Amino acid sequence: MKKPITRLQHGVIDYTYSAVVAVLPELVDFKETKSATMLCRTLAAGALTYSLLTKAEWGAIKVIPFKTHLLIDITTSLFALGAPWVFGFSKNTRARNTLVSVGLAGLTASLLTQADEMKL
Repeated sequence: MKKPITRLQHGVIDYTYSAVVAVLPELVDFKETKSATMLCRTLAAGALTYSLLTKAEWGAIKVIPFKTHLLIDITTSLFALGAPWVFGFSKNTRARNTLVSVGLAGLTASLLTQADEMKL
């Protein structure tokens, strides 16, 4: 079965994810929760970094195979889903719901992306 998100579209999603997740603490108003804020910044920076290093049309330094990139996306998304409980901010509904949403969005995008490697 062909998946609906192409590698190129996935790149757009990743760069958008990086920009949006970085500013979510301010947009959703939970910046006082330092662990959740730091986690958003870390997730955004990480996604930007490994996106720039992916062997894809949108990678700047093509080192990481696209299938590995998708595995990192899935792992990171699962981590984001559990982070509110692991880092102790699950009672902050804004931070918790934001991180769960980030995890679900990342997981959905990754699982719906065609895992075709780019021919160099």
